[in-house]
Amino acid sequence: MNTYLQLLVFGVLASAGNLLGGLLITRKSRTSKARLRYLIALGAGFMLAAVFLEVIPEISEQWQGRMLIPMALLLAGYLLLQLAEHTIAPHFHFGEEVHTHEMVRRGVAASAVVALSIHTFFDGVAISSGLLTSFRLGLIIFLAVFLHKIPEGFTVASIVLSSGRGVRAARNASFLIAGATFAGILTVSLVKPAVIYTLPFSAGVTLYVAASDLIPEVNHGFDSHNHDHEHKHDGTDHGGKLTSLLVFAGVALFFLTQQLLHMAIGE
Repeated sequence: MNTYLQLLVFGVLASAGNLLGGLLITRKSRTSKARLRYLIALGAGFMLAAVFLEVIPEISEQWQGRMLIPMALLLAGYLLLQLAEHTIAPHFHFGEEVHTHEMVRRGVAASAVVALSIHTFFDGVAISSGLLTSFRLGLIIFLAVFLHKIPEGFTVASIVLSSGRGVRAARNASFLIAGATFAGILTVSLVKPAVIYTLPFSAGVTLYVAASDLIPEVNHGFDSHNHDHEHKHDGTDHGGKLTSLLVFAGVALFFLTQQLLHMAIGE
């Protein structure tokens, strides 16, 4: 399959994950929320393993061991999301937004949507950078990104609903971040020589998503937000042992994917 056709297919699938997450917000069942949390945990483990065991070694090979510049770019990508999600948008977390009193303040919800759009744009950059390097790397990064695409769509729709807007506005917000994902893919495909720089930068973004967005949600659980972060340590396993174990399952899934790709394409 032509590389640009592969980018188109991966872009459509990744964007569809955002749209599906936006649709799920209309379902208020505990089961769907629990499954979303499990998906976050699985994605966190897979993403961490992909960055450290696949992407960084590839970056080192591209830069022939001269790691100062690429590691600076990786750090810059990490800090960009810190800026977007917790400076530009001071109230942001993955999962269902329950702080309605915060979201109805003028500009708070809009800034959170903008921050998540920046995040999803670099999801697209990561997929495109990987695929333009090799099919194997592109597929692994796509899988890592796709695993948290539904939670992204759910999150942005929840933010909009908490701000007092309706279901239509919530779904439009999920379309916005889906479009940002696709824009990230297209941008890198138009400047292919820049991949040597976009790969480490997007790896920093991916690392931030896994370590600073997803893992905290795994550890604290969505229910902790209902207590305005005043949860007392009463011995209750709010995150859930199963959810925590799914982080390790995500790492195991990464290794399984690696082995299957090695057998299938020999890279």
